[in-house]
Amino acid sequence: MDSKRLRSRSFLFPSRATKDRLASGGFFLITLLPLILLVAMILALVARSWPILEIKPIGELLTGRIWKPLQGQFGFFPFIIGTFWVTVTALVVAVPPCLLSAIYLAEYCRSHTVAIVKPLLDLLAGIPSVVYGVWGVVAIVPAVQSVKPFFSRWLGFIPFFVSDNPTGFSILTGGIVLAVMIVPFIIAVAFEVLRAVPNDARRASLALGATRWQTIRYAVLPQSFPGIIAGVVLGASRALGETMAVLMVVGNVPNIPKSIFDPAYPLPALIANNYGEMLSIPLYDAALLGAALVLLLVVLFFNILSTLALRHFVRRSKV
Repeated sequence: MDSKRLRSRSFLFPSRATKDRLASGGFFLITLLPLILLVAMILALVARSWPILEIKPIGELLTGRIWKPLQGQFGFFPFIIGTFWVTVTALVVAVPPCLLSAIYLAEYCRSHTVAIVKPLLDLLAGIPSVVYGVWGVVAIVPAVQSVKPFFSRWLGFIPFFVSDNPTGFSILTGGIVLAVMIVPFIIAVAFEVLRAVPNDARRASLALGATRWQTIRYAVLPQSFPGIIAGVVLGASRALGETMAVLMVVGNVPNIPKSIFDPAYPLPALIANNYGEMLSIPLYDAALLGAALVLLLVVLFFNILSTLALRHFVRRSKV
């Protein structure tokens, strides 16, 4: 009788060690949930895109240049190239001012100014993408259309700046809109990485007679470089997956672009524009979900790359 009471009492009132084990197990399961969700998403996309993967080799899909679903031709290459064109353009536009802004905020700016400016920059990350898209259509598309003759006149000998596209819906427009959208992410990571550099490195450089800029260039930036690269990669991941804003300003023409003034058709825009329509066409649903799988794997690769870069920076900062 006493043993039964002890067992029931231990079940109702577990010991501290049992509580710790239960808490640890619960936290472990919660930590695994994002990984389980990611694996489930990949498996679901693979299962839904398997019908087209059985018929067409993955290499043929990735390198195919023709997208004619009614004829059973599903080439992803123009959409992949368009995605990378828009992303690279956004990074070229965003990275230099973001890096200079982060250096100013971390090294030159006064603390009360940082307390005002930094939250305002962070607010940009909370603006809906459709608002950025509307802003791009209203302001950036006409601006790009008006400056295109200038580039054609003075840089017409470079094919990169020549296009027969009569509108301002182009890669450059999508890159500018995306650049504004990824500014908060790059500045936030670069700012925190620069602030994480020990002050001893700055004091030692200044004590040797170096100027403030020389200290930043030769003492601060080399130590923070991997972390800055991680911030840029995170911004690239954000740009790769953006849909609505890019869809509204990039033109959505499934051709391989040759100029920044050409229209493009990124993978997210392809999925958003077509999924749910004309899915009665054989393999069309599987092709779109295959495009989603490719996009997911590319973004996952960039996120893993940025995580490895951040870990490398943390290890170096502790040495």
